[in-house]
Amino acid sequence: MGRTRPSELEVSGSLSFTMAGEDFLGLSRIELLEKIDRYGSITKAGKAQGISYKTAWEQVDALNNLAAKPLVRRSVGGKGGGGTFLTEEGREVIRRYRAIQGAHQRFLDSLGEHLDDGEQFYQFLRKVNMKVSARNFWTGEVVRVYPGSINTLVQVKLKGEDTLTAQVTNESVEALGLAPGREVFAMVKAPAVVLVQDLGAARLSSCNLLKGRVCRIIEGQVTSEVSLQLPGGSTISATITREGGASLNLFEGDEVWAMFQESSVILGTV
Repeated sequence: MGRTRPSELEVSGSLSFTMAGEDFLGLSRIELLEKIDRYGSITKAGKAQGISYKTAWEQVDALNNLAAKPLVRRSVGGKGGGGTFLTEEGREVIRRYRAIQGAHQRFLDSLGEHLDDGEQFYQFLRKVNMKVSARNFWTGEVVRVYPGSINTLVQVKLKGEDTLTAQVTNESVEALGLAPGREVFAMVKAPAVVLVQDLGAARLSSCNLLKGRVCRIIEGQVTSEVSLQLPGGSTISATITREGGASLNLFEGDEVWAMFQESSVILGTV
């Protein structure tokens, strides 16, 4: 009796690039970039992609924060009140992705001839396709390490001159190999970020004070999300109550301080 398969198996998959365990660039994000380029509006692009305005901006923020240069920029003023457009770097990312996608498809076609190996490869992909729940996710470089008896303060340089400080255990410093020049990724949950309009003469225990301009406000029924554009080009988002947002009375373009504790920062290495 000949050997039969329980079902006809085929190898299929989409091309996705990961950075530090984060799903950085896949087909859905490439299609979003293409729609932004087509419509010049993130609202229209998100609608065409079948995602919300908030989700579209979250994906754009993730791309801009992890890329060396912004892939998407906002334009202000004009007849339509401004819009969103792709930078040349954004178009180059699309071109390269589509070229690699062709090679990827040829690889899948050849892999389909060896399904046993294909199953093993699939399991590998599941392991590397990790996701994180933190709203704020950046890549950076360790510039200084301040060891203590139990914990260590690690200063990380983001884009431009923006820096943040993380408090990690001494064991983590050794396990992650944290030293000046080491590339790392940093994560902070949006609810851990506090927004302050005017510090005045206040003295704060937190080392992380990042000043930026409000670039987006998304209001919800219970909480609102406020995103700041930092001078270096990174974006940081904070989740605040609607009452807190009303008391701050924030508008796009306002300068605000984002404040968060060193212990709220999670570091990882590639």
